Amino acid sequence: MPNAFIPQTAADSSPRASGLWHILGAGSMGTLWATRLARAGLPVRLIVRNPARLKAYQAAQGLTLVEGDHAQRLLIDAQLPEDDDPIRRLLVTCKAYDAERAVAQIAARLSPDAELILLQNGLGSQQAVAERVPHARCIFASSTEGAFRDGDWRAVFAGHGNTWLGDAHQGPAPLWLEELQRSGIRHEWSTNIVGRLWRKLALNCAINPLTVLHDCQNGGLKAHHTEVEVLCAELATLLEGCGQPEAAIDLSDEVSRVIAATANNYSSMHQDVAQGRRTEISYLLGYACEAAHRQQLTLPHLEQLYQRLTVHLQRRGLPSN
Repeated sequence: MPNAFIPQTAADSSPRASGLWHILGAGSMGTLWATRLARAGLPVRLIVRNPARLKAYQAAQGLTLVEGDHAQRLLIDAQLPEDDDPIRRLLVTCKAYDAERAVAQIAARLSPDAELILLQNGLGSQQAVAERVPHARCIFASSTEGAFRDGDWRAVFAGHGNTWLGDAHQGPAPLWLEELQRSGIRHEWSTNIVGRLWRKLALNCAINPLTVLHDCQNGGLKAHHTEVEVLCAELATLLEGCGQPEAAIDLSDEVSRVIAATANNYSSMHQDVAQGRRTEISYLLGYACEAAHRQQLTLPHLEQLYQRLTVHLQRRGLPSN
């Protein structure tokens, strides 16, 4: 596999008119965004969680993005949360359960006009971050792009998709969207980003837990069509009950399309369980079931799925929260 190495020069890594991108979270999505922004000539600075991780990153000599048979390594500047340069634009790609804690570590560095782009699965973590840093503008994001890690500081671009971004308070689209266009990150500004997040939550709840319980790729759920259909019906009821009727439209059809289009992929939750990592169950099924209780909705199959997955994780010695 060809491996291209591209250093980010001193000129590239300093703030300029295009604005400096700080990125918090060097998992698959953080790597995917960081490498594409950097190779488009935009200044990027990675924030890693402790000195040991910084040392490991420096030893790896950058982030690597794998696309097909081509691997490209970019030496992007990295720093620790306690560094003191101000942050005006922060992309948060941590897991949902880590997002609030990670942002709290760098909250003192946020400038008065800071903007945070929150790219997490499920719901709940975005609101927690926004409450933690009320002076910052929080932009919520939802993506259908696929990526997975095949090594430390490496990400494989597994599927092109789209990223929706929006302001829950209906603020205007930011000027830096042009930088995403320049970087090849397909995107759309959404005037109903909360609805988009609810739709994505429903899709994830219909697919991810079942791939764990049946230990299969997404395409394996074709053999469990009836179970998927029943879940989709309950999830549509949940969306309507939570004031998101548009997100419920043709949900079952979209779930079927996603299963077919990603048949050879393992869901992110399946990958987490297979690698012994904590899942985002609380921000997916947990959030959905709590919302159903608040709306006094009876969704027995969704509740049962939550309980089955909780037991499954506990048996494997993994957190169930």
